[in-house]
Amino acid sequence: MDARETPAGRIVSPDLGPATALRCRECGDSCDLGPRYACSTCFGPLEVAYSFTGVTRSSIEAGPPNIWRYRRLLPVPDGVTATRNMEPGWTRLVRAENLARELGMRELWIKDDSGNPTHSFKDRVVAVALAAAREMGFTVLACPSTGNLANAVAAAAARAGIRSVVLIPADLEQPKIVCTAVYGGDLFAVRGTYDDINRLASEIADDEDWAFVNVNVRPYYAEGSKTLGYEIAEQLGWRLPEQIVVPVASGSQLTKVDKAFGELTELGLVDAAPYRVFGAQATGCAPVSTAFKAGHDAVRPVRPETIAKSLAIGNPADGPYALDVCRRTGGAVEDVSDDEIRDAITLLGRTEGIFAETAGGVTVATLRKLLDGGALDPDARTVVINSGEGLKTLDAVSSVVGPTAVIPATLEGFRGAVPS
Repeated sequence: MDARETPAGRIVSPDLGPATALRCRECGDSCDLGPRYACSTCFGPLEVAYSFTGVTRSSIEAGPPNIWRYRRLLPVPDGVTATRNMEPGWTRLVRAENLARELGMRELWIKDDSGNPTHSFKDRVVAVALAAAREMGFTVLACPSTGNLANAVAAAAARAGIRSVVLIPADLEQPKIVCTAVYGGDLFAVRGTYDDINRLASEIADDEDWAFVNVNVRPYYAEGSKTLGYEIAEQLGWRLPEQIVVPVASGSQLTKVDKAFGELTELGLVDAAPYRVFGAQATGCAPVSTAFKAGHDAVRPVRPETIAKSLAIGNPADGPYALDVCRRTGGAVEDVSDDEIRDAITLLGRTEGIFAETAGGVTVATLRKLLDGGALDPDARTVVINSGEGLKTLDAVSSVVGPTAVIPATLEGFRGAVPS
């Protein structure tokens, strides 16, 4: 047995690159790296602490066109680029001139993460979680999921040649169920909300020696969202956006994009500059938005009822931290109705040729609402995140789009139906 292994095969001192410890986000206590997510002192959430060395613009730019160009800023082994993984990231940042013109904005960009291997940003977080989990000796990758994470875990495990176990709500969109089942892992449809399923996953994680990416290896998983912030800054010519609108489910993506901007500034990779972070939620599941508007620090759980199922987390783990980021940066959290989401999906489609998932509809609708309310500066450099592919949520817009007309196969029929 390797000196670094326990009798169960768990790595005691994993080599996770620049990661040095896990630190409590509440009391600040530190503990050794490993498969843990709660502080033993106060039970607060843990996050990864680092000692960064040798990170320069040139070292990053010399890396591969995926998230591993930032491996010296992530909790992964240095040899991660040589392993079998999905190589997500380096998705396009689109200058949205047509949409900006329609909304009366000067400079608007869409970070389009639908170009990832399973067509959502979840490929980023799963890739980092898998790299850390394998270094710790895990051989099963698991998760509770609202859909996109299920796709990403099942695909990443298949690519790595290991088993996956995924739990999803039984009423999940059918395309997301198919896009998980096709990878051949164990898929369990559970009658209940995501929050019910998350509780079940926590119980299973106590009994099974599996790496639940968003439970017992959550601190490493969450760090994958930083790569969105790194890429946005690099693609903007090593500049930070002045405003960014981020969809909020658990709230982790928003907090980690902010963390990425802070790390880039601290390392001197970008010039220090103010930026404002805005959170976007669906009104049918808006616990963070509700808390923000009420001036509360705590987030009260809700029961989700929205077409934006990928954001339907009624008890968001990072909700209080998302509130802190938005308030500290001078941003806000807003929510939009299902009709506003549908309208924003079609707006983005007809102006920029991007078919967004419902979560992307939430960010674009929130962008418009914040502009109309005067909370966003139309002249500031602004980025919004489209976190997934619209083909996964066809039912959300199938009732509001369709053929211009149904015509006979004749020239006369065509001419009679062509809009003037």
